[in-house]
Amino acid sequence: MISLKPIYEKCLQRESLTREEAYRLYDEAPLQELAETADMLRREVVDDPDVVTWQIDRNVNITNVCISGCKFCNFHCKPHDTERAFITTLAEYRSKIDRALELGADQLLLQGGLHPRLGIDFYEQLFRHLKQEYPSLRLHALGAPEISHIARVSGLTTRRTLERLREAGLDSLPGAGAEILCDRVRRRISPAKPSAEEWIRVMHEAHEMNLPTSATMMYGHVETPHERVDHLLTIRDLQAHCPEGNYGFIAFIPWVFCSSGTQLEREGVASHFSSIEYLRIIAVSRLILNNIRNIQASWLTVGKATAQMALRSGANDMGSIMIEENVVSSAGARNRFDSEGIQQAIREMGFTPRLRDQLYRYR
Repeated sequence: MISLKPIYEKCLQRESLTREEAYRLYDEAPLQELAETADMLRREVVDDPDVVTWQIDRNVNITNVCISGCKFCNFHCKPHDTERAFITTLAEYRSKIDRALELGADQLLLQGGLHPRLGIDFYEQLFRHLKQEYPSLRLHALGAPEISHIARVSGLTTRRTLERLREAGLDSLPGAGAEILCDRVRRRISPAKPSAEEWIRVMHEAHEMNLPTSATMMYGHVETPHERVDHLLTIRDLQAHCPEGNYGFIAFIPWVFCSSGTQLEREGVASHFSSIEYLRIIAVSRLILNNIRNIQASWLTVGKATAQMALRSGANDMGSIMIEENVVSSAGARNRFDSEGIQQAIREMGFTPRLRDQLYRYR
């Protein structure tokens, strides 16, 4: 077998791997070597290698009405499902935000869904109301598919949609809706969601505007291992086109598909979690994504022990305690952390926990 050492050395020099090198890394590298190399690179890339960051925020769903047809989501409902459909009211936002602030949150993660009747005016009004009442609260809101949908409903370009939302109070754009950036996969798991090309274009427009973003990957359903690698290469190359000095992708977060009760499960696609596979993905993400500093461990979907091991396999962040989360939980994710628990989990791995904001600044 040809030695992988030249590929490891290239990673440690933060050079971009070719597609063939990235495939070899994923296919052939022993997990221990991968994890050790990724941990070495983490120590070179982050400001303080002995620190692991974490966050306090609340995930609030603007609505559960969505026409994207995602087969992995139990949370959404169709517009005509009047018994289940909701749009969160301002009174409900106030109650949720007040409780989140009491627990130390500084951010609201707002996820929308593709509601056929909610256009730009609705979201502008919502963001302005929230910012007027809670001016220090950061709005980490929507995602590329929602931006594309709002633009289409409103007769706007996605660029103008982003501009108007930022003017109304949008602080940063989550990586939601990436799943796997391959249209073969997207047609199978989310047939009505905007294409991979559309996700990429919206994110690039956000980067041109210097709007901070994150990138994600939901794996473990119908994608192939090489489609996972292609997803990482797409994220890396998109980041490489971010204008110099702009935020671009601040972090990358992979998580495993949870299938409980989903349409995909009924079609014979069940989740099969493997901690070894997850740690391989974390390590390969660190090594391929040579231009993204922060890699987050998804404790919500993989649990405490595996998330802890990810901190020695290239990850440098444990994400949020997630005061509220509905979408992934509705498909079977049952893991939970409070502030003390997440800090203790970090300490148990020999790191110092540091509370951060969305821009990865210490609070």
